[in-house]
Amino acid sequence: MPTYQVKLSGREQVAEGTMAFRFEKPAGFSFKPGQAVAFELIDPPAGDGQSRRTFSLVSAPFESTLVVATRMRDSAFKRTLKALPTGGAIKIQGPFGDMTLHEDRARPAAFIAGGIGITPFMSMVRQATKDARPQRLSLIYSNRRPEDAAFLAELQGLERQNPDFRLCATMTEMSQSARRWDGEQGVVDAALVRRCVGDIAAPVYYLAGPPAMVDAMQEVLRGAGVAEDDVHSEEFYGY
Repeated sequence: MPTYQVKLSGREQVAEGTMAFRFEKPAGFSFKPGQAVAFELIDPPAGDGQSRRTFSLVSAPFESTLVVATRMRDSAFKRTLKALPTGGAIKIQGPFGDMTLHEDRARPAAFIAGGIGITPFMSMVRQATKDARPQRLSLIYSNRRPEDAAFLAELQGLERQNPDFRLCATMTEMSQSARRWDGEQGVVDAALVRRCVGDIAAPVYYLAGPPAMVDAMQEVLRGAGVAEDDVHSEEFYGY
């Protein structure tokens, strides 16, 4: 698997406690929407073993930079990443991973994301919208509050641009929010999946989020009669 050295070109806050980091894209680097890369610190903190982390790419293949997003937990790796100056270098290895769209465009895809699990689906939806891909895509996106929902405004814009994309965002703790929210509330259950996708057995499903959420969604889909082979999942341990 090839290794590259890339430079940081910018960073931004995309939700409370969540940052996106933008890096120069190496010449010849190609990937499929939904794939991941491993980041390795060139000068890791002394005595700390956390010098390498894996992140799904938020950016789509057509974009000129590589972007990842992460919850800013208090770890040595993330402190070092946050302090990396513009132009600072880091190593990446990849791409890898099979969390990619199936080839049968006649069959819909349904994404279910919890929190920072949104990252691989951002790449997929951005690329599908750019390509005007004729495939029905549905995204169920669960967060505690709108303040925690990374890329929510962009996703709402992509829904307006792409007639084949539907966004179903739900908030589970609106009593803790200072914002207005007129959308869905509560945890993702079979009823919400049906409201979003219609025929619950029709799509291929892709799940990404905290392990407990992914396990719960697998049970919900299994109980609704979705075939096990039609469910693909990826767990995010506090990324």
